[in-house]
This record gives sequence, structure tokens and C-alpha cells, in this order.
Amino acid sequence: MRLVFGDCVFDPGTREVLRGGRAAALPQKAFSLLELLIARRPNAVSKEEIHEHLWPGTYVSDASVANLVADLRGALGDDARKPRAIRTVHRFGYAFRAEVKEEEARRTPTSGRVSCRILWDGREIHLRDGENVIGREPEAVVWIDDASVSRRHARIVVGADGAALEDLGSKNGTKLQGQKIREVSPLKDRDVIQIGPASMVLRVYRAAGTTETAIEDDRVG
Repeated sequence: MRLVFGDCVFDPGTREVLRGGRAAALPQKAFSLLELLIARRPNAVSKEEIHEHLWPGTYVSDASVANLVADLRGALGDDARKPRAIRTVHRFGYAFRAEVKEEEARRTPTSGRVSCRILWDGREIHLRDGENVIGREPEAVVWIDDASVSRRHARIVVGADGAALEDLGSKNGTKLQGQKIREVSPLKDRDVIQIGPASMVLRVYRAAGTTETAIEDDRVG
């Protein structure tokens, strides 16, 4: 869970600290120190515990911890004289004092997103978001077991707004609506794609809540 304090965001998943929406330059040991202080907040953590946590079984001077705290404060925009985040507990250690709240989950709206399927040889193949390879390699999303088809023959890239077809340097080319394509070509509902002996139809649907509606497009292919 990402935690927000001031203009900073602490992300334990990506092991980053964002300040003002940008990644702060923070050494990994400084990040680990922040992680420890946040986990123990509002309690203070002794220098001895910090030593053991960051440099287990290794002797380091108190200056190493002080330098790390200085790096951390610099990344957070904190001031040692008027600390908002990292408090010095004299002759003991450090504590995290900023008010922290959990970042609200970011939701990706499903309404309006595109879903694509290939109809071929009596089958309906769902295309995932991103790259969908068509070819003779067994890992291809649309697998065509024919010698005239290249291993990675073509691909369909599905995004939020639609799909596009690209030939991947195949030996026999890729046809869209009966014409060989030379560059990345936008696709529309009911377009016919031909690769070797395989002729397939693309169906495009627009998500609306929990339902999908076919996109009827009157553009000429």
C-alpha cells in the first residue's frame, strides 16, 4: 500500500519515494531506513537497532547513520532544525513524525475500453491488451501451423482506444482487406486479416459497465 505524507509518496512495492510526483534520488539504504522508521512510527528507533537492521554483523560509526539521515531528509525536503518527517531523538536515535495516510486505490475505468477477438476456423480467440503475436511459433496467441507462415508473422496490438495490425517482416506478407500492409495499420470491427492460408475476422467490442457492445464502423477498408 502506498503511503502519502506531505508532498511525498512512499511506495514499498516499487521501493521508491515520490516527491511532487517525481522519483526522489534516494540510496537503497536510506529507503530501508525510511521503511523502518515508518513501520515503527510514532515510536523512536535506536541507533543500535538501525545499525543492526542496515549493517547486520558489521561495525559502522554513528556518522554513517547521520549521513544516511541527511540523505533521507534531503530527498524528502525535510529540515533537521524544523523537522516535519524525521525527528532526531538526542542520544538515542530517530523517529518518523509526519502524518501518514493510505493512498486511495487508483481505478482504471472499464467503460469505453476496447475488447478484441479473432474469429477463425470455427474458433473465437480473445486478444489480450498489448501485443498478440500471430504465427507458427507455439507460443503465438493465434497459432497457425503452416509452412508458409513465419514463426512470428504479424502482431495485433490492442490498446484502450482500439487495435492495430503490423507485419513482423514475414516472408509472405500480411493482408488486410485483401491488400498487403506496408506499415502499422489501424483495425476496425469485421476487418478481414489474411496470413498464409488463414483468413480471420476481427471483432471489436466496447465495454460499457459489465456488458460489451460490438462497434459498428462504416469506414471503408
